[in-house]
Amino acid sequence: MRYLLAIALMTLVPLPANAADLKGKARIIDGDTIELAGERVRLHGIDAPEEGQTCTAGGKAWRCGQDATFALAHEVGNHWVTCKVRTRDRYGRLIAKCYVGPYDLGAKMVRNGWAIAYRRYSEDYVDEEAKAMDDHVGLWRGEFLPPWEWRKQKRQ
Repeated sequence: MRYLLAIALMTLVPLPANAADLKGKARIIDGDTIELAGERVRLHGIDAPEEGQTCTAGGKAWRCGQDATFALAHEVGNHWVTCKVRTRDRYGRLIAKCYVGPYDLGAKMVRNGWAIAYRRYSEDYVDEEAKAMDDHVGLWRGEFLPPWEWRKQKRQ
C-alpha cells in the first residue's frame, strides 16, 4: 500500500519551473538515463540494456548493458547536455529528449545499436533502429533480449 501511495504522490509532483529546458553537465546512470541539474532524466523513446544485462555475439556472452552505458558516456563526453522535458514517469524521473549540440542522444544511441526504439511509448526512432539492424551494429551484432523482457525475467 505504501508503495502505491508513493508512486501516486510522485506522479502528482509538479515538474520544476525550468523543466522545459534543462542544461548542464550530465552524469551517466546507464544507457538511457542521465542525471542533470539534480534530476534523473530518462531519454524519451528508447530502451537500453540494463547494467547487469548480457547479450551474445559469436556464441560468447558480453556485457551489453555496460557497453550501452559506456556508449552514452562517449556520446556525452565532456559536453553540455540540453534536455527538453516532456513529462515525469512513475518512478519520478523526467522523460526528455536530450541533445549534445544539435545531436539527439536518443537517436544516436538507437542508430549506433546501443538502445532500441521503445515503441510502447514512441515511434520516434524506428528508422534509426532499422538502420542499426541492417548494419549489425551494437546489440544487433548478435542476440539479446529486449530490455523490458530482461527486466520482467529478473523480477520473476
